[in-house]
Amino acid sequence: MTVLAYGTNAGDKPLAPMNISRRAPGAHDVQIEIDYCGVCHSDLHQARSEWPGTLYPCVPGHEIIGHVSAVGAGVTRFAVGETVGVGCLVGSCRSCFSCDDGMEQYCEHGFIGTYNGHSTEPPGHTLGGYSQRIVVEDHFVLKIAHKENLAGVAPLLCAGITTYSPLRHWGAGPGKKVGIVGIGGLGHMGIKLSHAMGAHTVAFTTSESKREDAKALGADEVIVSKNADEMKAHGRSFDLIINTVAASHNLDVFVNLLKRDGTMVMCGVPDHPHPAFNVGGLIFKRGTIAGSLIGGIAETQEMLDFCAEKGIWAEIEMIKMQEIEAAFERMRKSDVKYRFVIDNSTIAE
Repeated sequence: MTVLAYGTNAGDKPLAPMNISRRAPGAHDVQIEIDYCGVCHSDLHQARSEWPGTLYPCVPGHEIIGHVSAVGAGVTRFAVGETVGVGCLVGSCRSCFSCDDGMEQYCEHGFIGTYNGHSTEPPGHTLGGYSQRIVVEDHFVLKIAHKENLAGVAPLLCAGITTYSPLRHWGAGPGKKVGIVGIGGLGHMGIKLSHAMGAHTVAFTTSESKREDAKALGADEVIVSKNADEMKAHGRSFDLIINTVAASHNLDVFVNLLKRDGTMVMCGVPDHPHPAFNVGGLIFKRGTIAGSLIGGIAETQEMLDFCAEKGIWAEIEMIKMQEIEAAFERMRKSDVKYRFVIDNSTIAE
């Protein structure tokens, strides 16, 4: 079937309307009419070929909220009319060590991304949520329990799970002091989730002007990281730091804040390597620098249910599909609070 989408055929071309093909639902497929799609910074990187391996035509989008319009004969968990979500994954091998553990994001053979992933169907790779419709295997479709602000739920499917997963894995909760570095698309969700988990949550920002914004998001304290006195006052006190900054920066200043057995988890991938850090800062307190990548399907569903129970969603700016290029340019300047979300009903305007 042919549907309308927004995509590009080259890294130096703007996103524009294009017709794409979607398969008819197979036995275990769910057909979804897309209502909202969040705009992730990775969409910009991929569309502009700033990351290697972009496949064209490129239709970005992996923060999808929609409603079921058809299901295959073997689908039992979803029914026509239900509100559902699709995140960063639409496939994996389903049989390796990681997939068996419900961690499809670490599939030993490589997960299939919602866009720019391998596909046996034309054009030979997956096409994402900047479109009217998508068809996804039922295992990779998520139930949405939120009853309001569904547009604000869309970014949970990437920004939300990217911060929830390390918070959950490293035990954020009552009695723990957790730092969130960066107050952007990822960081603002990290603050909300850490606070909801019951941890003493501290936000780090380079800008004094963001102090009150961070508190409004749920931060118990806010540290301006350029202020040496503020940083020193929190030395060796953090159990966990979630670092969401996707730019090269000095890691030592944050390693110094970890207590014994503390961990800093890197969630942002910089364009250039971080400066070398002082290994002694880790050795002498058994500290750890770790990495974390989104979450598997089970954990993503857990996150969505947790957010529905706690009344959590992303802070967003809604845009029409035709405004995507302007949104990309504003994202480059970090000029968004805190995530753009496309109203997909506007695609045909």
